[in-house]
Amino acid sequence: MLDRKYIIQNADKVRLNCRNRGVDCDIDKLVALDSERLAALKLAEDLNRQANETSKQIPKAKDDQQRAELIEKGRQLRQQKEAAQKQHDELEKQISAMQAVIPNLTHPDVPIGGEDDAKELFFGKTPVPSFDFRPLDHVELGEKHDLFDFEAGARVTGAGFYYLKNAAVRLDLALQQFAVAFLAERGFTPVTTPDLALTSILQGIGFTPRGPETQIYSIENSELNLVGTAEITLGGMLAGQTVGDEQLPIRLCGLSHCFRTEAGAAGRASKGLYRVHQFTKVEMFAFTLPEESDSVHQQMCDLECEIFDALEIPYRVIDTATGDLGGPAYRKFDLEAWMPGRGDGGQWGEVTSTSNCTDYQSRRLNVRFKRTDKKGTEFVHTLNGTAVATGRAMIAILENHQQADGSVSIPKVLQPWVGQASLQA
Repeated sequence: MLDRKYIIQNADKVRLNCRNRGVDCDIDKLVALDSERLAALKLAEDLNRQANETSKQIPKAKDDQQRAELIEKGRQLRQQKEAAQKQHDELEKQISAMQAVIPNLTHPDVPIGGEDDAKELFFGKTPVPSFDFRPLDHVELGEKHDLFDFEAGARVTGAGFYYLKNAAVRLDLALQQFAVAFLAERGFTPVTTPDLALTSILQGIGFTPRGPETQIYSIENSELNLVGTAEITLGGMLAGQTVGDEQLPIRLCGLSHCFRTEAGAAGRASKGLYRVHQFTKVEMFAFTLPEESDSVHQQMCDLECEIFDALEIPYRVIDTATGDLGGPAYRKFDLEAWMPGRGDGGQWGEVTSTSNCTDYQSRRLNVRFKRTDKKGTEFVHTLNGTAVATGRAMIAILENHQQADGSVSIPKVLQPWVGQASLQA
């Protein structure tokens, strides 16, 4: 979350940022409530001081009547103090709830607007394929090669779930192995993460685990929730901790299942593996010094590009507009792969993204660092980036690498794990 003092001292700037990001926040009300809170706190402190002074006078009372009067006065002062403290605590709770929904500040280069206002930055090394035949979408290719069973998934778990079969299983595992090995060679520590996390951790990361807008599956009668991304559990690893500046950056590579309700996401563009309730992902996460987060963000974007260049997938990278950033992100780069079977004649589809969340998450999770040459502590900066979400990566591989005879070429970097160079029709 944003620092409260910053919000109050920069109300106009914060108000404009909320408007640009499409978030309804009553900044004026927050400022007014904080003034009331400070007044209640001062009153509680004054009343407490008066009550203490009154207590000191009781032993010096000249008679029983004066003693009784002082005792009664002290009792009334403490009642008033408790009422003022209660008012302060209620205001603090209300302000904290408002503060929690205020989005992060925004990088000055981020385009203002919604999804259609994103800025196209550059394209990958692999060109968009030109087919001399009607390309099949990944669902049709899956039927041809017996790769998926969506009907069985729906019978067992419900719509949006699926079984991977045959070569799809090996392709899924190959993507995981490749991404983990790739990142480990570049200084990331591989981690497998829990599939569940406490509500407090989700809130700290910036996810809404309860309510009508949630994308999270929550466990009834508990504080546990299925994670929508390893970002949640990786960020939570250092909750409440302080590290030395010499330990930063801490780079993690998390392998996890991801669970999302994907409410309201039906439609042709979302069919098959594109928008599902469960998938596997290899996630990058970093804790950094504040002055290094912009450069680490660019490094993460470059790594995502290297991965998809190696997979021989056509892609473009976009600078996501303000209205599509989400609450925690200061800036977000999306990598969109070309998917020949998407829409009419092919479309770009998001496969990875990387975000610089500055100190927005660490302030909520209380993750700090201490500089060797300074007193006190500061909040770290956190960054996240998808290396591979296996389902969408498979879509891009199947659809871009299909051949006229119905076969599908396997990218060279995955062949050692898949055990074959192509899927034969």
